[in-house]
Amino acid sequence: MITLKQLRYLAALAEQRHFGRAAEACAVTQPALSMQIRDLEKDLGVDLVERRPGEVILTEVGGEVVRRAERVLAAARDLTEFARHSGRLLTGRMRLGVIPTLAPYVLPQILPAMQSRHPQARIELRETQTRNLMDELERGALDVVLLALPVDAADIETQSLFGDPFLLAVPAADPRSPRTRIDARDIDARRLILLEEGHCLRDQALAFCGTRIDASSGNATGLGATSLSTVMQMVANGYGVTLLPRIALPVEARDERVKVLRFRDPEPARQIGLAWRRTSPRRADFLALGEIVRETVAA
Repeated sequence: MITLKQLRYLAALAEQRHFGRAAEACAVTQPALSMQIRDLEKDLGVDLVERRPGEVILTEVGGEVVRRAERVLAAARDLTEFARHSGRLLTGRMRLGVIPTLAPYVLPQILPAMQSRHPQARIELRETQTRNLMDELERGALDVVLLALPVDAADIETQSLFGDPFLLAVPAADPRSPRTRIDARDIDARRLILLEEGHCLRDQALAFCGTRIDASSGNATGLGATSLSTVMQMVANGYGVTLLPRIALPVEARDERVKVLRFRDPEPARQIGLAWRRTSPRRADFLALGEIVRETVAA
């Protein structure tokens, strides 16, 4: 009979692509993990992995078994969480994922509020791009994610929390007055600096600016950046302009070499919210977390 232990070992092997590293991740010996994988293959009557010197490759069937195993493991974790947290709001461990264009600006306010109101909650943070967060959420490695909506996933529930308008950050030498209202056609596409591929803020900027920017050519300026802080330093030094979420304004626009311009109504904005698996038993926890996020951002 297939066991959860076998599925955990297989999932670890799929992630590590190496028996030794997978065994280390599971805190077992390599022979023990290898034996469980062979027993699983015997029970299923198929080869799940190709064993090569120094590496492991999943077979086509093995890849599908891993995908289904991750859903089973996520459901098992949800069952455990239901038993542990039934009747108690925001207690124990919560694995929270946050996109990089939100984490530095909202977590310093959210985490103290969480600790004050729910001292028995233990937040474990993961900051990475949306695609990675959603993958980890769907396979049960995260409980809830704070990100820009919408998300395209059938088994995910979301809660919208607040709108985050965009501003245009320009060098202080820009002749336009800070009181000037602008629109997309006022942006010089040749000077627009965007985050690297994979950041949802990049996609939102491209969508707002329309087809005047070639999305395949990287940044219009030829400069690449992985964080808003880096982009803002480029703007401060006169290399170009960028779209800046208002949530980042207090942190990223303190430099006297930068000024920001507002867009004409209706202002472009991204919608920020939470996402979690529909099968998770902790929906009440996530709604309570959402209320804390909404209150702290409004304050």
